[in-house]
Formats: sequence, structure tokens, C-alpha cells
Amino acid sequence: MIPREFFHHCPRCGAKQAALPAGNSFKCAACGFLYYFNPAIAVAGFVFAADGRALFIRRAKEPAKGRLALPGGFVDFNETAEEALRRETREEVNLDLADLQFLCTRTNSYPYGGVTYPVLDLFFIARVVRAESVAALDGVESFEWTDPHAVSLESIAFPSIRNALVLLRERRLAAPQ
Repeated sequence: MIPREFFHHCPRCGAKQAALPAGNSFKCAACGFLYYFNPAIAVAGFVFAADGRALFIRRAKEPAKGRLALPGGFVDFNETAEEALRRETREEVNLDLADLQFLCTRTNSYPYGGVTYPVLDLFFIARVVRAESVAALDGVESFEWTDPHAVSLESIAFPSIRNALVLLRERRLAAPQ
């Protein structure tokens, strides 16, 4: 279910709507309130250790519980993408990042609580400051340091991560220097 399917009433004035919104916006027939259905923004990082291996996490929660992913998550209000990736990486695996470099964006969808949210994922490459402090924390079942070329694409949790991993491999990218 996509978010616009919940707009039976105007969120500003409460007026019942004659029809569900179509397209990328909602406009209330009663008060004129206009709301755009924009994607949520998320970040993820290919975090490299000094030996060239990248960190992959195994998700502890749905969606995609048990599948491989990257450290990352949703960007909060008043937070840059880089700040969000640093925060999420500390929360999930207790690591600090250095030398963040933008890789690409990919579209995604994220089912949660009966709603499928459209998401724009921003991918970065980063170097870990101290790899030995890694720990499986919030939402992480386990982690592994591995060559990103050796990871099976079928084991990856989300299509956006698979697509970014393919790009990383094609460009033969590694840890920032």
C-alpha cells in the first residue's frame, strides 16, 4: 500500500475527499491544502577496513530480516546525508567513519507497518576509523567484513543495495585514500 491510499480525508481541515489522490500530490477540494508525495531519504555506506574488505550487516528485523545490507538508515530532519550515515553507523555497528565519498543514488521501496514508502537511497564509500570497535547493535543480527566482489547479489536485502554494489564492482572502487 502506498501512502496516498490513506488520504481519504484532508490532513489539514479533515474534509472527506470524493476520490483518492492520483499522481504525486494531494489537493483538498475543501480548503486547497496541497501535499506532495515525496520519497523518504535514506543513506547507506560501503565501509572499508584498511585491508580492503567492506562491512556487511545481517538485518535483525523485517523487512528483509536475515539478509545482508549495509550500515545506514533514514535521514532525520535538519541532518545532512553525511551526518545521517555517521549517526546510523555508530548506532548500528559502533563505528566512526572517515573520508566519505558519494557513490550514487538508487530508488527503493520500504514496507513498514502496512505502508510501502518510496525511498531515495544515497550511497557512500567510507573508511572506518577503528575496525576493531565494531559490534552488532541496533537492528543488526551480525556483521561480516568481506570482499565486496565475493558477496552474492542474491543475499542482499534490497534491490537498491544490489544495484549500488554492481556499480561499485564495475568501477572497481575501494576504500577512500
